[in-house]
Amino acid sequence: MVTCCYAMMQMEKAWRRSFPIQKDAAPRFGTMGSSSVARCSGLRPEYKEYGCCSKSSADTSSRAAKHVAPRDCTYGDCQGLWLADELQRLLSMQKKPINGMVLTRGSWTWDIDLPTVYRFRGIMQFCNITRASEIFINEVCGRVVLLSNNSPDLVTTSIEIHPKHPGVKPAPRKDGYWPAYITQAGKATSIEVVLHIHANKSGLLKELQYPRVLENNPWQRVGGAGAILPIRTHLLSHLDNPKEVLSTYVLPHIEVGDVIAICETPLAIMQGRFRHPCGIYPSIVARLACRLFHPTSSLATACGMQVLIDISGQLRVLFAVIIAVISRLFGIRGMFYRLAGKQARLIDDVSGTLPPYDKFITLGPVHAQATVDDLKTKTGFGVAIVDVNDLKQVHILAASNEVDRKQLKAALLNNPQGNADEQMPIIVVRPMQYP
Repeated sequence: MVTCCYAMMQMEKAWRRSFPIQKDAAPRFGTMGSSSVARCSGLRPEYKEYGCCSKSSADTSSRAAKHVAPRDCTYGDCQGLWLADELQRLLSMQKKPINGMVLTRGSWTWDIDLPTVYRFRGIMQFCNITRASEIFINEVCGRVVLLSNNSPDLVTTSIEIHPKHPGVKPAPRKDGYWPAYITQAGKATSIEVVLHIHANKSGLLKELQYPRVLENNPWQRVGGAGAILPIRTHLLSHLDNPKEVLSTYVLPHIEVGDVIAICETPLAIMQGRFRHPCGIYPSIVARLACRLFHPTSSLATACGMQVLIDISGQLRVLFAVIIAVISRLFGIRGMFYRLAGKQARLIDDVSGTLPPYDKFITLGPVHAQATVDDLKTKTGFGVAIVDVNDLKQVHILAASNEVDRKQLKAALLNNPQGNADEQMPIIVVRPMQYP
């Protein structure tokens, strides 16, 4: 039985920039498929695009093939509000994106649902976000990897990629060949991606759908801080909406006065804030500055340091390095993290998260306070975003007004959600009482 199956699609694109045009041309974006917003994947030519299977509302073993309504789509209209600011979240990972091309994750539907066959169809977009350059899309190809807690050998996959250019020129070829295409500044072009998943026998694909509420550990007493309940979830990804995650896993257990603590790394992944090392080009400053850090630090690699430089700026990081070196001579530590920006403490290097994101460098979440305020409004409970480690360090990135920060830190001091593969990214804190 293949369970907890997670489909991962890697899109690779070759490109070349040329032909400057008028300087005052402003970027413009069209719509994609049935979705009116663009979910964007990354900012580098080698960026790895991952998509996963999400939800279905019925048992797959008893239904015939059908087209799933938009409300049951794996990704698209049902996530419209969450997708609306995705472009800005991704652009916030770099002050000056280098290649100018963004590949959206688009609108996905589950259009064949049989006991041994699934088919997913998505409309994605390449968006040229430059003002004065055209970008060549020379080649697009895909690869699918199934992640499972059992061997997926009895499940096979295939992928088709068809160009959907404006004006339908050049037209798609029947042999699957990708004709080179020029994307004008501020314009976009679409692709249709069709993912086929086949199983050798009935039942293997049964759990490739939106997970049910999982069994949690019992409530735990936390001294004078009350009690906590670590919430186990499915493997959260960039296709998940924080509000839907809380509604599915947390609200069935919560009572008036409880506080929801969300770990910062899973939230950042849901926001799409991760970058593949193949798309990062370390500068001389990054190569030199990373040598000043302990080997286990996420900033001890040139790629990790370059990610910080892309966010905070090279001059700011260079200034922070100089002051940090001088401060160490006087026995003062931690100056770099104080001066280099909030993200300096939040970056997780390669291998710092669960697969498939262990191959990426993960940044901290963006708009933390706005996120907790929004979740507070939608759930009616106090919400906090926290960064906790095994060294008994608790950092509260943001919290709604009613959250007692001191009491919350005391409750999370022993890192109840863990730093390994526990898949417990949310903690419910019940102050000063026990159920």
